[in-house]
Amino acid sequence: MNRINLPFHTKGLKLHGYIGLLTLVIAEVLMFLKVEPFVTFFYPFAWYGYIFFVDSMVFKLKGHSLIVDRPKEFLLMLPWSVLVWLVFEVYNIFIQNWRYVGLPQSLGVNLLGYTISFATVLPGIFETTDLIEALGIFQGSTTKRWKITPRLLYLSLGIGIITLIVPFLFPKYTFPLVWGSFVFFLDPINYWLGEKSLLRDLENGYLTKIYSLLLAGLVCGFLWEFWNYWAGSKWVYTVPFVGDFLKVFEMPLLGFLGFPPFALECYVMYNFILHFQKPYGEKS
Repeated sequence: MNRINLPFHTKGLKLHGYIGLLTLVIAEVLMFLKVEPFVTFFYPFAWYGYIFFVDSMVFKLKGHSLIVDRPKEFLLMLPWSVLVWLVFEVYNIFIQNWRYVGLPQSLGVNLLGYTISFATVLPGIFETTDLIEALGIFQGSTTKRWKITPRLLYLSLGIGIITLIVPFLFPKYTFPLVWGSFVFFLDPINYWLGEKSLLRDLENGYLTKIYSLLLAGLVCGFLWEFWNYWAGSKWVYTVPFVGDFLKVFEMPLLGFLGFPPFALECYVMYNFILHFQKPYGEKS
């Protein structure tokens, strides 16, 4: 790991950064004071505040950011984020690892809450990834170049297909495979399509993006669980075998291992979805 360099491009944050930080602080205070809607909807208030603040920090460090330079991509990312997370909600019908409690009585309000909350998943991960890269934490991280052969691509695709299917068939024993299966399935397809892919990074001996995504998944996982724990409307877990053993907030400690590969999944799923649009990635 190289020494972190902080090349600040501006004296202060962009306006949306101050708004984000203020939103996060106000939401925290009013949630603890039991003021609605900051109790029931604390989670989206916290995450949108975080996303705007981090984006402004990225701009401060790099001179460009997702929201400032690519606002259309950011807005389109919100509904894609909802779609991506709904895939995992479908899986949860079978694996039944989490459920939501403390929800409002109104179906319409619930649907609104789900939508605005699910829309933060991709921006949260990608903004955190951009911040990690802007800080230079893994800058210059390399490995021996992989030789990406058709055999390797088909092997990855086959593993992906198997790991996508078996959680539906044997959910009690294979539920952890949900958190990583799309990497094996979609990344070789992205490679074939000529899109951004983890395999292409490995082919070039480039690890910065992979490491940054893994760390971003862990950071976001901690924040997801931390902010969820205090929220009025939240999720709780019913994970087989581990139960309440060594819980951190609502999550069993071992469950945090799923967040880094989940970040990789979001990356490959998003780049696949946006095959005909500009895929996610930082400016050079």
